[in-house]
Amino acid sequence: MIHPTAIVDPKARLAEDVEVGPFSVIGPDVEIGAGSVIGPHVVVKGPTVLGERTRIFQFASVGEDCQDKKYAGEPTRLVMGDDNVIREGVTLHRGTVQDRGETTIGSRNLFMAYVHVGHDCVVGNDCILANQVTLAGHVTLGDAAIIGGLSAIHQFCHFGTQAMAGGGSIITKDTPAYVMINGNPAQPHGLNLVGLKRRGVSREAIKALTESYKMVYRKGLTVDQALAAIDAEYALPETKIFTDSIRVSTRGILR
Repeated sequence: MIHPTAIVDPKARLAEDVEVGPFSVIGPDVEIGAGSVIGPHVVVKGPTVLGERTRIFQFASVGEDCQDKKYAGEPTRLVMGDDNVIREGVTLHRGTVQDRGETTIGSRNLFMAYVHVGHDCVVGNDCILANQVTLAGHVTLGDAAIIGGLSAIHQFCHFGTQAMAGGGSIITKDTPAYVMINGNPAQPHGLNLVGLKRRGVSREAIKALTESYKMVYRKGLTVDQALAAIDAEYALPETKIFTDSIRVSTRGILR
């Protein structure tokens, strides 16, 4: 299962059925779960934990030291869940002690070619990052977020659950859950209605989210006024996710 040209450190912990391709390097303090396939010319550096059925394609670099100039060799981590796909040339960096000390990635995510995930990022589950998306350090992505190719997200930004960014977006503020954005600088363009329907969100919830979006973006209210109006009108899980994604904003939301 391990190609004879691959180098696997004795301190790495690989499940028995993990495949490692030609010329790949697996360093110490790396843990790889069952059913995983590491392609050729891949570097995985620890401390890093990869869940079950991880698939990594050629020339990816996973768990490397971060690019923060303050980093001084501290033993920070990268931790990933199950069923993630990491395509060609992807770079995923570990955390820094100045923040969480860990870059955390959930399960069932797709990182297309040449994606970069910087230090201390938190990526949820079921996200899709298209080719050459760049997440600066300290970025948080909610579940089922979709980022179009060649987009970049500024440090410390939050990108909400089921939000969607069109290709080439430059994102310097926080994006509320379910919102579609696009442009340089990115601007909101309504709700991700197609995504909501595909994920089986009820008509009642979609209607409530549509009205909630109007309160934030169309009725001339301040953010606080809009949140108060939404709370008074709706008590659905989806509207709470929407309002919570605005309340956690530290950089201000795209508006």
